[in-house]
Amino acid sequence: MGEVWPLQDPYNIIITGTGGQGNVLASRIIGEMLSQRGLHVTIGETFGASQRGGSVMSHLRISSCSVFSPQIPKGRAHLVVALEPSEAIRVLKIYGNPTVKVLTNTRPIHPIGVICGEQTYPSLEDLKRWIKELSEAAWFIDSTTAAVNLGNPVLGNVILIGALAATGVLPLERTQFEAALSRRMKPDQILLNLLAYDAGASVI
Repeated sequence: MGEVWPLQDPYNIIITGTGGQGNVLASRIIGEMLSQRGLHVTIGETFGASQRGGSVMSHLRISSCSVFSPQIPKGRAHLVVALEPSEAIRVLKIYGNPTVKVLTNTRPIHPIGVICGEQTYPSLEDLKRWIKELSEAAWFIDSTTAAVNLGNPVLGNVILIGALAATGVLPLERTQFEAALSRRMKPDQILLNLLAYDAGASVI
């Protein structure tokens, strides 16, 4: 029997980023961590040329009593986790509301148009200001640099999971994370991912 869910039911989470950042894996791990508590988790994903760095978005709907459609209605997100800051803005404009909470990586991934000088990318200060204006609460961490410091930039998604757990927004525990990893990874990979999780938790 599942636990009593203390938040909105369903609780709607959007995890967003660009192709190659590990967005889908992060959504599956968070979903599995919550499933371990006996909660119903529905996951839906959308891809925009993900192999070429396009937008990737995962919808997670959490409930203690029922299974819901995987698509979160517009304006109904409760939490946005972004692996790229401009993607957080994109999601908030569609799914945000005055009570939404945001956790985002601060390191941008510039699209080709910006790299070629055909487009401009907002400053980090502007991105932070817009995210704060569009949310009830926001946490900003440089998960990319933290991952590089661990020797593997791909671990940025795991660092965000650890940071998310540390915010206390969701009932996520390290033991649940380790259990989810044990079903997916070899022992030597698990150790590095636990270090990344702890690194994320330490910056909140």
